[in-house]
Amino acid sequence: MQKATVSPVRLAVLVAVGIAGSLTVAPAGRAQTQSQQQGPVDVSGVDSLQTELHMLTDVQRQSVDGAQQKAYKDFYKVPASDPDRRIRLGADFLRRYPKSPLDEGIEVGLTNAYYAKQDWSDFYAAADQALALNPDEVDVLTNVGWVIPHEYDPDGANSPQLLEKAEQYEKHALDVLGKMPKPKGLSDAQFAASKLQKQQEAHSALGLVYFRRGDYADSVSELQQSTAGANPDQTDLYVLAVDLQNLHRAADAAAAFTRCSQVSGPLQGQCLQATAPAKK
Repeated sequence: MQKATVSPVRLAVLVAVGIAGSLTVAPAGRAQTQSQQQGPVDVSGVDSLQTELHMLTDVQRQSVDGAQQKAYKDFYKVPASDPDRRIRLGADFLRRYPKSPLDEGIEVGLTNAYYAKQDWSDFYAAADQALALNPDEVDVLTNVGWVIPHEYDPDGANSPQLLEKAEQYEKHALDVLGKMPKPKGLSDAQFAASKLQKQQEAHSALGLVYFRRGDYADSVSELQQSTAGANPDQTDLYVLAVDLQNLHRAADAAAAFTRCSQVSGPLQGQCLQATAPAKK
């Protein structure tokens, strides 16, 4: 996707297996409740193509022939539940059209496909390719910055550098979102909702980055923003509660655990068990 586009549809969910261990992510294509909506986004092939073409210069648009447009639409018509086929079509597109103005949109779609397979090596490689074509690609910035602290290995050799990368990506994404004009084809309400969704994802990721560092105060600040809406992410609420416990804010921690226990998901039991002790 070209600069200043926001994809409003989310197709992946987060599965948390406990804060003491790792936070893992579930494959895309299993859309559930809005409270479990974190992860890469997907877009309609037709809508995405129209946005792509609109953002191109006249010279770039003239270089996109009908065969490229059809191949691009075919790529995005593949359901998210079939990432292998999308990867094959994406690789074929890039091989046939290595200098196409639509290559960025293909690379973005490939990051989603590799995410669905939890193929993190290729996920990061496709993200790097997309960002090389457009450093302001907000979908990729937020997605990579979100995955890093959830797939974080504290014993990894490059762990501090990875957290730094995630922090930089999310801060840059927030800056891009703050200056972003409304893309053609979106209403004011749709654009506002899409921006808010991306901003909340960025704050969620930053909250996890600071939590991983033991910076509980900054983590609280970010997670309070990511959970301010009507459908907060369950893991964000859980981490927020743990942050507050570490800051000796027992009453606030109990309130966060209570909110977490009211959200259906894998952490519901843990949040429910932690609520009473936190209140005491």
